[in-house]
Amino acid sequence: MTKKQCIAMLLAGGKGSRLKDLTTYTAKPAVPFGGKYRIIDFTLSNCSNSGIETVGVLTQYQPHTLQNYIGDGKYWDLARKNGGITILPPFQSETGDRWYEGTAHAIYQNLQYIESHNPENVLILSGDHIYKMDYNKMLDQHIEKNADVTISVINVPWREANRFGIMNIDADSKRVLDFVEKPKRPKSNLASMGIYIFKWKMLKRYLEIEEKRPFSSKDFGKDVIPAIINDNHQVYAFRFNGYWKDVGTVQSLWEANMDLLSYETNPILQNEEWGIYTRETSQQPFYLDGKADLSQSLVSEGCKVFGKVENSVLYNGVTVSKGAVIKNSVILPNTFIGENVVINRSIIGSDTFIYSNVHVGNTNPFSEITLIGNNQIIKKNRPKQIKGNVV
Repeated sequence: MTKKQCIAMLLAGGKGSRLKDLTTYTAKPAVPFGGKYRIIDFTLSNCSNSGIETVGVLTQYQPHTLQNYIGDGKYWDLARKNGGITILPPFQSETGDRWYEGTAHAIYQNLQYIESHNPENVLILSGDHIYKMDYNKMLDQHIEKNADVTISVINVPWREANRFGIMNIDADSKRVLDFVEKPKRPKSNLASMGIYIFKWKMLKRYLEIEEKRPFSSKDFGKDVIPAIINDNHQVYAFRFNGYWKDVGTVQSLWEANMDLLSYETNPILQNEEWGIYTRETSQQPFYLDGKADLSQSLVSEGCKVFGKVENSVLYNGVTVSKGAVIKNSVILPNTFIGENVVINRSIIGSDTFIYSNVHVGNTNPFSEITLIGNNQIIKKNRPKQIKGNVV
């Protein structure tokens, strides 16, 4: 895959409001994941491993958190003289200052950047998914079918289908017959992964059409792709069979971290030659006290564990004091857990201090996940959560 054949545009500007306190001061793709990574590491690593050397990263909400983290892209082997990573925030144009108003509008605002690379195809990606994927395989099918658009798809649980763009396809040809964004009553559970390959000329044409429509939401799933299908262009589905998780909610972020605790569902351990790269850290080694109890968990460098940790993910620099019990939980970086604290089915934000004897979370396996945000000081019990809000 060469730069001229395909470049990538990575949408990373969303606010991530469904992640609540975790994104108050952090762009959603920069939220920590898996002990030592950030969410965006997976998409950037996929680009690097797939040989895509030109990647535009479109930022908007809390853009400095991504700009500072990504830098020139060297940690993902994407620091190149020709191509490489380019951070693309909203900018002032002849018509004035404009924020990105939707996924399609964000790409429209950067048509000049794409034009400067003169690609045959443009790969549209999201920065908030956990997966390993060889984009070359999708591109090969795209070229073989002479597709105008190829959409990567995966079967999702029926109960979650209304969260995604859902489509019907011809079983033999893989041609997309129908595409509905977040339907109230899905007719299928075949979901768009938010990964598209467009012929460049087709993409440019429809973005310009959509920009002129007065009431358009300027969104790929709601506007651009349905319009292309309705005009009878060649739109095909590419089936993906590996691990993929949209971590846009507190529940799904917790579930994806829990998936890391089993070899069968851990995407990092699967296909290990397909590395996931991240910024280097200089943490001290992990310390496990002689009286500590650790089982079925992922514990990162710089952690100190004196208590009990079971079926949990601890990010770098976490301290679990004597008598503390952590179960079925995710503890983000540099958080201090005091003595005799009990935490269950929770996500605890970065740089948070929890006083001794506090109880957080709920032992009921059907309860919602309790979330405590970043930079908090917790002195009182937080036993349960109602509709996503810590109480």
